Amino acid sequence: VQLAESGGGSVQAGGSLRLSCAVSGYTDSNDNYCVGWFRQAQGKARERVADIDGEGTITYADPAKGRFTISQDNTKNIVYLQMNSLKPEDTAMYYCASTRGGSWSFCPMNQFEFWGQGILVTVSS
Repeated sequence: VQLAESGGGSVQAGGSLRLSCAVSGYTDSNDNYCVGWFRQAQGKARERVADIDGEGTITYADPAKGRFTISQDNTKNIVYLQMNSLKPEDTAMYYCASTRGGSWSFCPMNQFEFWGQGILVTVSS
């Protein structure tokens, strides 16, 4: 399984960015999997931003609620993270990650096994 992020960059506070995560390598069409966006700011622990479980249920972390939207284009195997009203504290490396194929009705953080290389988002004040 491979994941590849794109769409990061620099933006001023209040601006928007859309991150994309191309997912490939799942071979069993009967399996579902969780896909999530995570971020890690310099000197801080990695934190979950949002995820979609195998049944399509979406969960947002508190910092993302009301500003970020995760969505999935199943025909293209791409997961998006639309980020609006960005703040300087959103500055971080953003990663997409996924679990093994299976039957996922929720997404424990320690089950995200496959990770992209990360992409930098910088929000200036």
